[in-house]
Amino acid sequence: MIKLVILSVMLTTIATHSAMASETGHSSGLSLSGSAALTTDYRFRGLSQSRNDPAVQGTFVLSHDSGLYGGIFAANTDFGGSTSPHFEFTSYIGYNTALNWSEKVKPTLDLSYNRFSYPGWSDWAWHEFSARLTFNDIFLGKDSLLTNINYSDDYIGFAGDAWNFTLGYSVPLAETGFGLTSSIGYSIIQDKGALIDVDADNYVDWKLGVNYQFKTLEGLTAELSAVGTNLHTDQLSKSEKRTVANGAIFSLTKAF
Repeated sequence: MIKLVILSVMLTTIATHSAMASETGHSSGLSLSGSAALTTDYRFRGLSQSRNDPAVQGTFVLSHDSGLYGGIFAANTDFGGSTSPHFEFTSYIGYNTALNWSEKVKPTLDLSYNRFSYPGWSDWAWHEFSARLTFNDIFLGKDSLLTNINYSDDYIGFAGDAWNFTLGYSVPLAETGFGLTSSIGYSIIQDKGALIDVDADNYVDWKLGVNYQFKTLEGLTAELSAVGTNLHTDQLSKSEKRTVANGAIFSLTKAF
């Protein structure tokens, strides 16, 4: 609980400075943005990073008009017991640009490098390269189709090469403030033993949710989603099963 309170104060401070800086950064082509979130479970590609407990998350991004950007992500974590980290600090740099494929098809290309760190647990640190294409207004008005490829040569610090392929789709429901979001991902990991299902070197994760953007509180979004994986859990304890099994997650996110 103390860690959650400390992290909440940190995120509030970051958000406050982001809002102040964004008002003055436009003259240099720079802008600051961020978000703070509360979630009932921190899931990363279907796998719980908080042992199914609530998590506080924050993001801080510095962007330039050229398309270059850099940012940080922070969250409390729990992988079970005292022999694993309880805090994640991820930094990333990237570049995005619009591609003019045709008059109607103009996706955004996003290339980034991500470094996952866990203070006090250097053996857990790992990095990943990501390439993403986002298509807007592809099927319906204001909808978004996302395709993402991620590669790491040191997945979670010891598991060797890993690939992740993700397809996501979101669409607002007219002008109601409600929207639908969904994704499906496929991960391949070189070395077995990296997953809670020790016999698996690949798995599928999925998400299906509904969100609501509050009209009276700009930037505040609530989301309720169902998530899950196809990992086998027969040999796991009840608490371990919950970290990869199908479940429901509720989150509140405030963008600044």
